[in-house]
Amino acid sequence: MKAAFADGLIMSWRNLKRVPRIPELAIFAVLQSIMFVLLFAYVFGGAIPLPGGGSYREYLMPGIFAQTLGFASITTAVAITDDMSKGLIDRFRSLPMARSAVLSGRTISDVIYNTGILVVLMLSGLAVGWRINDGIGNFLLAVVVLLFFTFAMAWIGVLIGLLVPSVEVAQQLGFLAIFPLTFVSNAFVPTSTLPGVLQPVAEWNPFSALTAAQRDLFGNPNPFTSGFPGEHPVLLSVLWTIGLLAVFAPLAVLRYRAIDR
Repeated sequence: MKAAFADGLIMSWRNLKRVPRIPELAIFAVLQSIMFVLLFAYVFGGAIPLPGGGSYREYLMPGIFAQTLGFASITTAVAITDDMSKGLIDRFRSLPMARSAVLSGRTISDVIYNTGILVVLMLSGLAVGWRINDGIGNFLLAVVVLLFFTFAMAWIGVLIGLLVPSVEVAQQLGFLAIFPLTFVSNAFVPTSTLPGVLQPVAEWNPFSALTAAQRDLFGNPNPFTSGFPGEHPVLLSVLWTIGLLAVFAPLAVLRYRAIDR
């Protein structure tokens, strides 16, 4: 276990070293994050009223956090597929290292990388009017919940990357899987404004649970208070994350072991 952990850290360092060597990746990721904040805050901010009142920009930012970190799984999938297509995965498998290090190193490095993106998002949110209204303790808990969810989504990205034949397919499949979940949720509009058939889906959506948990912990407007999802968003978000990890991490490991078997 100790050797596997050390090998995983080495692989994480290998992945993170790409950031300063290819700074365009980080620059465009930061610019995209800022663009999303500005577009939603200034284009849609005045057009979407909140039940019970409150600042839409404070309501919006937790949804932006959830969406951005969810879409980060596509970056994971692309990176794994790219390594597969270049033969790097085969090279890693031939080295005297823990088999788990390739996957754990990728997921850990992606969590660290996306922590930086989250900082940029939060600073952008503060600039447009988002505020933290419920104390530093709840703020730190919200960040932990966000990064835990990011870790689970990274494993989904790993599985997609191991299954698809090319980077282009990884991008398309990841987008098709994540895009509907982020928009059929409470990330950008209250679930009460959705068609009746979609409301139960949105209320139990893992992105809705994550977004509502953040709003609850940040002290932001949260008109999502009916039933278990609305009354226990933090608990539901943690349960969703544990469930996603329990399903997708073993599947990714099994797929990795089955390569070229």
